[in-house]
Amino acid sequence: MKIGFELKKIRVALKNILPVKLLKVPEKRVHRYQTILASIKEVGLVEPLMVHPQKDAPGTFLLLDGHLRLIALDELGQTSADCIVASDDESFTYNARVSRLPPIQEHKMVLKAVRSGVKPERIAAALNMPLRVVLASMRLLDGIHEEAVEMLKDKNMSPKAVRLLKRVTGVRQIEIAELMVSANNYFTGYAEALVLGTPKDQLVNASEPKKKEGLSATEIARMEEEMGALEHDLKAVEETYGENVLNLTLARGYIKKLLENAKVVRFLNTNHADILPEFEAIAAADAL
Repeated sequence: MKIGFELKKIRVALKNILPVKLLKVPEKRVHRYQTILASIKEVGLVEPLMVHPQKDAPGTFLLLDGHLRLIALDELGQTSADCIVASDDESFTYNARVSRLPPIQEHKMVLKAVRSGVKPERIAAALNMPLRVVLASMRLLDGIHEEAVEMLKDKNMSPKAVRLLKRVTGVRQIEIAELMVSANNYFTGYAEALVLGTPKDQLVNASEPKKKEGLSATEIARMEEEMGALEHDLKAVEETYGENVLNLTLARGYIKKLLENAKVVRFLNTNHADILPEFEAIAAADAL
């Protein structure tokens, strides 16, 4: 496999870096730019620019990735920057290959930094966010069961959805985490619906009435009943899922074997022409 970039960073003067697009911060990316600006000002350039050397102009480089960082460096009065030299002039952006950090992982990183001696104020300055947000991230998992955390640690759910779990007991938190993973749904609205559908004996504050803007007490009670029925049905499906998949796999294998027999195919085509296409579709399917 060919390596796509040089293994060592180089220092390049900003005047020798040629952007591939107009150096202007789009309005929709102003907040991101301010975060980058604050980070570089506080801790320096963390992620080097990605450049490609120009063949007809030695010492000059085409900027492949890092346009906002380049603007920020220029605004801060920097004259040069660390760069990684790409071996190919690729048109895609390297940032498109970056996995964004889930809130639980962000919480763990913030805690690790604080325990290593970094003050929350400096983290807030580097990330261009209010100190209260950093402090809230540090407390994100207070009251969350460790098994629920383990299931959701790499899921891209919002901090608000995580905090909603604090309204229910540990056992119910695990159940909600399992339901979210099974449904592959980590939206805040879904988490809130699961919390609202939780029986009172599984709430942390059982005496506190459930409230949701736009919903009456009767509607919330109906939602609780319906959510209970859905969860029961889902668990019933999960219990038989493995057996059903095995049976379907065996049935598809049997059908494929039948269709390898020319006599069987002729018989089906003559006597059951409506069934043969269905058998062929099942045999050709990549997945159940």
